Amino acid sequence: MARCRGMISISADKKKTKKIKLWAVIFWLAVWQAASMAIGQEILLVSPAAVLFRLFQLVWTADFWQAVGFSLIRIAGGFFCAVIAGVIFAGLSARWQWFGQLLSPAILTIKAIPVASFIILVLIWISSKNLSILISFLMVLPIIYTNVLDGIGAVDKNLLEMAEVFQVPAGRRLRYIYISQVLPFFRSGCSIALGLCWKSGIAAEVIGIPDHSIGEHLYNAKVYLDTPDLFAWTLVIVLISIAFEKLFLTVLDAAVRYTERMV
Repeated sequence: MARCRGMISISADKKKTKKIKLWAVIFWLAVWQAASMAIGQEILLVSPAAVLFRLFQLVWTADFWQAVGFSLIRIAGGFFCAVIAGVIFAGLSARWQWFGQLLSPAILTIKAIPVASFIILVLIWISSKNLSILISFLMVLPIIYTNVLDGIGAVDKNLLEMAEVFQVPAGRRLRYIYISQVLPFFRSGCSIALGLCWKSGIAAEVIGIPDHSIGEHLYNAKVYLDTPDLFAWTLVIVLISIAFEKLFLTVLDAAVRYTERMV
């Protein structure tokens, strides 16, 4: 039953992430272009062509790649740290009920506090340079923890009883029962968390304004009313987020297929 639910979860995720059709992209670009021409003021709404031209100019500068590298390393670092911590905490909570009860108020608090409040509070304790790491971590942790814990709880009890009867070693139980059935839940959590970590991480940079970050460039574009820069950097964020998500989920899907073949 748990495995069926996991497979349904994977199918649902794939349906949600169907490839974007070229004609749909062209349609919305045309709408954007028409709106820009109707307004007639680039400072309010820049045209797609102007954004692409500005992006082409940016990619040839060292500042561009320095900012991309700065933000990518920190936001991705916060994401991976949260993934590791979420899996470990979920395993401990499933093993010891008291640990889950102890962790529950903290997880609920993290989920309830707005991102802006977290950013302002954290700025009191750490420098703006590392702000995006911690904010990304805090936004991703509850999602991974909850999904993995639900996945562990949904493991087929009959399989566990059978493993107990035949005295299957703990390592094999973990590999063939737990991992294979928890992976779909883990993937679903990662799919949600990936977009959120980039949104929250960049928001942290815009408020904290660390040097040589994407957030700093966004803030400067807003201050100087440089609309082409603002749209160009926003497009960069979208492209990096999509590329990072596709790469990570592709690796996870390969892992899911591998575990299904094993089982």
